[in-house]
Parts: sequence; C-alpha cells; structure tokens
Amino acid sequence: MTAAGTQEKVDATQVRRQLDRLLSDPHFSHSRRFPDFLRFVVHHTLAGQTETLKERTVGIEVFGKEADYDTGTDPIVRVTAAEIRKRIAQYYQEPGRESELRITLPSGSYVPKFDWPTTNLDTNATAKPGENLHGQTAADEGPQAEAQIDAVANGTDRAQTIRFRVIVAALICVSLALLAIGVNFAVHQARESAFNFFWRPILSSPDPVLVCIADQLQYSEISLRDAANPSHQVVLKDSLVAAIFDDLNAAVKVAGILQAADKRYSLKSEGVTGLEDLRAGPTIFIGAFDNAWTLRLTNSLRYHFANSPDMSQFRIVDSTNPGQNRWVVDRNVQIATNNYRDYAILARFTDVNTGKVAVIAAGIGRGGTIAAGEFLSNRELLDQLRRAARDAGNKTNMEVVISTEIIGGAPGSPRMEASYFW
Repeated sequence: MTAAGTQEKVDATQVRRQLDRLLSDPHFSHSRRFPDFLRFVVHHTLAGQTETLKERTVGIEVFGKEADYDTGTDPIVRVTAAEIRKRIAQYYQEPGRESELRITLPSGSYVPKFDWPTTNLDTNATAKPGENLHGQTAADEGPQAEAQIDAVANGTDRAQTIRFRVIVAALICVSLALLAIGVNFAVHQARESAFNFFWRPILSSPDPVLVCIADQLQYSEISLRDAANPSHQVVLKDSLVAAIFDDLNAAVKVAGILQAADKRYSLKSEGVTGLEDLRAGPTIFIGAFDNAWTLRLTNSLRYHFANSPDMSQFRIVDSTNPGQNRWVVDRNVQIATNNYRDYAILARFTDVNTGKVAVIAAGIGRGGTIAAGEFLSNRELLDQLRRAARDAGNKTNMEVVISTEIIGGAPGSPRMEASYFW
C-alpha cells in the first residue's frame, strides 16, 4: 500500500496486522494518544487520504482542537509525532523484529511509510532492466543500486568479480547508511531536537513533574453568585489563595507540553510546596519575586534576582559583573506607564540539594514570566538556545536572561540577552 504511489506496494492487511503488533507493544499500549495518532495516520494513508494528514487536521481529529487553533503556540501534534518516531525506532531495535514490516513516520511528515526490510526481499525475484526489486532506478538509490544493477545486467558469473562487487556494494551500503544517519540526524536536529534538547531531561524522567506556581493574594472575603439569580452577588467571609493570570499563562504552556508527551504532572502553589516535593521528581518553578523557591534556587546561580530595599527597583544581577545595571525594572515607571522593558531568567539545571532537574521560568514583572513561558514552548527560540549550548560545549546545565518589550501591559517577543552553561 502506498502514499500517492511513491512507496513500495505492501498489502493493506499486512500493514494493519503490523500496526496491531506495534500498538499492542508496551511502547504504545500504555498510552492513549500515541495509538490514536498512529492509527489515524496509518488508516488515512491506506485509504489514500494523505492530503488530509496535515498538522492542523491531526490536531483537530486526534486531539479535539478547535478548527482555528494556533499551531505555532500549541505544539501538541509535533511533540507527539516526535515521541512516536522515537518509540517506533525503539520497537524495531528489539531482537526478533528484524523481518517485520516497517511502519515509519518520516521526520517533518505525518504520512507514514510501509516497507519490508531489505533482508526480507526475495532474492530470486526479477526486476526490469535499470530497476531494482523496489522498482527504483539507480538515480533513486545512488552508487549502491548502480553496482547491484550493473551486476544483474551483465549477468557475469565470474566469482572474483562478484566477490569484488559484493565487497564494494557492502562498503557503499555502509557509507550510504552512515550518510543517511547523518542526514537524518541533521534533519532531526533542525526540526525536532531543539524541543527535545531542552525538554528531554524532564520528559524522560520516570518521576512525575511538579509545576510550582507562586501564591499571590489572600482574600478575607469572596463574592459568590446566587444560583437562582446569577446577577445577584453575595459577599461571604472566606480565605482564598489566588494566582496571577499571567503566571498561569506560563503554567498552561508548560502543562500543554507535559500533557502532549503523556507526562504525569501536578500543580502546587509555592506556599504548600516542601523540600520533599522537590525530591520526588523534576520541578518547574514559575514566577520570581512572588515565588520563594525561585529566589532560593537562583540565588547561587550566575544570574539571579535582586531588588532595592524599598522595593522600587527590581533587577537581574550577573555575579561576574555585579555592577552592571542593564536588566532593571523601575516599579514606578512600570505602574505609571505600563510601558517598559521586562526581563526574565530561564534556567534548567540539576539541583544539588535534591539531585533532580529544576526548570526556572520567571520574570521580574508579569510580562517577563509570560515571555519565559513562550520561550519554553517555542521551537525557534529553543533552537537559538540549543545552538548557544552547542557552541559552549553541550553542557547539561544552562541559564538564560531574556528580555521583552511591554507595551500597554502586553509583552512582545522574547529575546536572549545572555546565556551561561556549566
């Protein structure tokens, strides 16, 4: 069965049987989304409906998204596809899978391919002159195919020549395999690894993730609506711990990433988060001056938060150059104009006190925290960070200062100001 006639023809029944094998394997059977996703794209391909296999369509049909949802800010389809590719690769790497039909999901596409492994081909089969057993020409497969076709066309039975060509073909095969791995790696790096580069330590951990969000305001009374007359409100004495909406904006983006990867997580306010919670697994801390845990964890880092005694100025300090005042927010200007430049710290490191991965997404002001959340969910921005990490020697811990222009209280695009890796 082919997609638009470009693949070797494989019987649809065999594809469905192999799909069942894949989905019954623990790599898939313990998840609900991954089988739904793979089953959807395979069935549509078998039905010749590959033109519908676009990111938005998959998001709507498999994940129940609205028709106009923003694929740029909601990466659930791309993240899930990346995880499925990884799990398919793990499945076929297991012993005993060598002769099974290959169902693959090429990078950058949601149209699966179905192929038999080359070791499973019938060596007695015949091919048209200039074609191999897949109906591909030498131009399609490169030097290896040319050597094989040349041997078949000439019909030589000279043992020495055959042996020589077999050796050459084997060498070419190895070279092409290495080239394919390199190309695939490059494509993977460009399209997927920017996301995996940052999130893999969190998503690959066997432990659940804690999202620690700041406590904000405690009210002594609460206004509730009358069920019989919703326009009528009654004020009652109560205590309520609330969270700022802008912090929730970052928390929702983080939760979406975890949800797309089928990663277990919980949400707690910093006031009820203890050290034992941080020892249980990776933790993502959101908010700075309203989150005591953020201030504690960043205090020993190169970039950390500081403020004037009267709390009129807030800044990010570079420990190697504490006198610099580039990353400062004046509270008076912030309140008076609502137009200012905000700054945030984005970090991922292993906390020496807990031995677990910690992620910081915290702005001086609310707009900075929103920008940090956007950075965490934006593949292009994470790719900038990945390149900086590569240039620094691919160290595992990292810290970034980002900035964003606040206009009328709304943040613009995040921008990297400085980075440090250790």
